[in-house]
Amino acid sequence: MSDGQTTIPARKGKAARLVAGQSVRVINTPGSQVVDTWAFVDGDMTEFMSMEHSRASMNRLTPKIGDTLVTNHRRPILTLVEDTSGEIHDTFIAACDRWRYEGLGVEGFHDSCENNLHTALQEIGLSSAETPSPLNLFMNIPWDAEGRIDWKPPVSAPGGFVVLKALIDCVVVFSSCPQDIIPINGINCTPQDAHFVVTEGAAF
Repeated sequence: MSDGQTTIPARKGKAARLVAGQSVRVINTPGSQVVDTWAFVDGDMTEFMSMEHSRASMNRLTPKIGDTLVTNHRRPILTLVEDTSGEIHDTFIAACDRWRYEGLGVEGFHDSCENNLHTALQEIGLSSAETPSPLNLFMNIPWDAEGRIDWKPPVSAPGGFVVLKALIDCVVVFSSCPQDIIPINGINCTPQDAHFVVTEGAAF
């Protein structure tokens, strides 16, 4: 796309390298698309952005502007510096995988965020021995006082975005979630393209 935008194709994934100080703007182009997001330390794929460690570091369940996400070694890796999407994201739900879709009644192959992560890494010559729990950008998983969760469409308007700033050299991976059984990708359950832009700073 123009303006330096990279497409994250519907149901697929894309990876990119960030140098410390660079930022990435992740755009919910249709407004209804969840984007599973991972970050790995460039040069050591065993160190990666960790949701359980980040929640402890942030002292909150989901990141807000100014919050820093940390690795499984508790090192800062990404900071959320801008959010026009409604500030509703998820840090609890695992990436969808073949077993998730089997449990939802799907027979045969179904695209998944787990597959998308590993395929996107392979495209740039990398691999990961595991699938870390992702930062689910734009994913709307509300909970009640008794701890029960629900599965709702994103609240983002078309073109809403977040900006994440790299604090160390890292590899980021994005998956336009292929979930089409429950309405996390809009009430029509239709996965669509999302986009990202890598820049030198946080201002646009």
